[in-house]
Amino acid sequence: MHRSLVIGLLASVFALTANADAASPAEEPAAEGRAPLSYPRTRTAEVAEQQFGVAVADPYRWLENDVRSDAEVKGWVEAQNAVTDRFLATLPGRAALERRITEFYDYERFGAPVKKGGRYFYAHNSGLQNQSVLFVRESLGGEGRVLIDANTWSADGATALADWTPSEDGRYLVYSIQDGGSDWRTVKVLDVATGEDTGDEVKWVKFSGMEWAKDGSGFFYTRFPEPQAGQEFQSTNLNARIYFHKLGTPQTADRLVYATPDKPSYGHYASVSDDGRWLVVTTAEGTDDRYEVHAIDLRDPGAEPKALVTGLENNWSFIGNEGARFFFITNKDAPKLKIVAMDVGRPGNPVTPVVAESEATLDGASIVGRRLIASYLADAKSQVSVHDLQGRKLSSVDLPGIGTAGGFRGDMGDAETFFSFSSFNRPTTIYRYDVRSGEVSEWAVPKVAFNPDDYAVEQVFYASKDGTRVPMFIVRKKGTSGPAPTLLYAYGGFNVSLTPSFSPTRLAWLEQGGVFALANLRGGGEYGKAWHDAGRLAQKQNVFDDFIAAGEYLKANGIASPKGLAIQGGSNGGLLVGAVVNQRPDLFDAANAAVGVMDMLRFDRFTAGRYWVDDYGYPDREADFRTLLAYSPYHNIKPGVAYPPMLVTTADTDDRVVPGHSFKYIAALQAADPNGQPHLIRIETRAGHGSGKPTDKIIEEASDVLAFFARFTGLQLP
Repeated sequence: MHRSLVIGLLASVFALTANADAASPAEEPAAEGRAPLSYPRTRTAEVAEQQFGVAVADPYRWLENDVRSDAEVKGWVEAQNAVTDRFLATLPGRAALERRITEFYDYERFGAPVKKGGRYFYAHNSGLQNQSVLFVRESLGGEGRVLIDANTWSADGATALADWTPSEDGRYLVYSIQDGGSDWRTVKVLDVATGEDTGDEVKWVKFSGMEWAKDGSGFFYTRFPEPQAGQEFQSTNLNARIYFHKLGTPQTADRLVYATPDKPSYGHYASVSDDGRWLVVTTAEGTDDRYEVHAIDLRDPGAEPKALVTGLENNWSFIGNEGARFFFITNKDAPKLKIVAMDVGRPGNPVTPVVAESEATLDGASIVGRRLIASYLADAKSQVSVHDLQGRKLSSVDLPGIGTAGGFRGDMGDAETFFSFSSFNRPTTIYRYDVRSGEVSEWAVPKVAFNPDDYAVEQVFYASKDGTRVPMFIVRKKGTSGPAPTLLYAYGGFNVSLTPSFSPTRLAWLEQGGVFALANLRGGGEYGKAWHDAGRLAQKQNVFDDFIAAGEYLKANGIASPKGLAIQGGSNGGLLVGAVVNQRPDLFDAANAAVGVMDMLRFDRFTAGRYWVDDYGYPDREADFRTLLAYSPYHNIKPGVAYPPMLVTTADTDDRVVPGHSFKYIAALQAADPNGQPHLIRIETRAGHGSGKPTDKIIEEASDVLAFFARFTGLQLP
């Protein structure tokens, strides 16, 4: 729930360079016969701070400034993009690769329907639309009608429909707009029958759900104070507040429902109970699964919040209610999580067990048709079981194979729900599940231009540095044997589980004879709280050790070519790539750090960074500082080291992990290894951390990254 808190110019380099300091040419191997690669000159400044007796240099701090308002940073970005574009244009097979990825993307895609008031709302993409279109049907088998087509909102396709929620009776739909990849949202309301906006508008919404009052009179949402002009994409997000917006009124009239002004770092998320009586407020300070929970009686206009859980000690994720009986997922005394019921009508809010902890990790739960549908991860693969409201297991949901299931939304009175299923070799298929009979039927099956059975998926387990057993998926085209160019991907943090999913871009890599590997490192949520705790704070090095061990396994077992291992990760995974390249530059043959957290001593000073202290620690506390300094990618680049080819990717409107992280990191890497392999940065415009990125930008970036990998791992492209 809270994880949503928990992604250029081709001209003369020297003509675009403003300030002079470290400009040395970098050359590819002489046998390639390529002209020297000259990096833009990046000014350095005498910036150093004493932290706990350590002089910490930060010569590229000026690159933290916002590219939209700082002319010097803008010029640097243009110069870097010019060099990168010129290099990428020389890569053999890059154009053919882009054509093939485009072909793989060109298939009809559906999202799982949401049923309200007898209407079915769902997302649909005809194939190459930059943004999916929101449709509605008046019956399950009826004809779809377009409600919202975000493709008409901007010429570049970078304005996206973010979240959307229909009212209980299906009459209205509240939706949010995301522009240029920013986390900021503008919220509007649509009349479903007419397809016209009502005129309601709410701004400065971020990290928020939109929860309708059951009577349809308005909705609850979370927002932050309006930032100062020019600081929209960098200022720290503090003082989250929950408001109620009544339809037909201006935002200035919105009623403040819940806030903690004495604790500005607290974030709040609102849920309306199934019976509509209660507003359940879940509070977190960071990204860890440690919540406080309060309930507000919506029948009493003057009701004070009733404390259900205090102390920020455990996960208490609200599922739904049956009268005074509130259902929660919790890890209290259950590291792999369980389902409990809390009686909020009795003194002390007594808690009773409903579905006990099991060997598999509980990944989510919902109440549909008076049934508890519980989703589990067994070695990072989905399993789904169905229980009555007393916890008795009634059945399991038959899944098509090894993969990832998601969805199962619905209401207490619904007789049906929908879920998605995908795997590495199978695009997302939508299924209808009959709650009473347990019957599973196909609702939307994609038609693709390849045979999924041509690709094999296996799971292996390998030993990390300390002997910990770590799972890893390996995917390849049948017939691919012996060592082959291999792409290794991982994340390793924030309790996020990596599970099988389909990617048209990865399929293009596999089709050409490459191997794809996904490692489930510690720090993720695949095995519950203990697995997460083993990869955060002072234990973060375990994540890097797990990833390095994965690379060693792939090479030692003849899966990856001796000089053919590429690595990739995004966001926290970008940090992972930066850290392991510093620690084992000899092991990896090409790397892509995407929208990464690269300066571990200043991450908490920008936008959502202050939430991440749960996983990373506090840079202003000595023990955490020393841990962070030991692996911070920006601070551990050493002159004279032969680093592997690196392509850093980021975006100018990323206000989750601000691009200054990537800017500073690549500047330091270019200065430390100026004559070695290429160390380049690709900076997208009008794109953010990843959410809402248009299809054409996704294809273009993926083509650049995979062509870069192919060049340095030996993968032969057409």
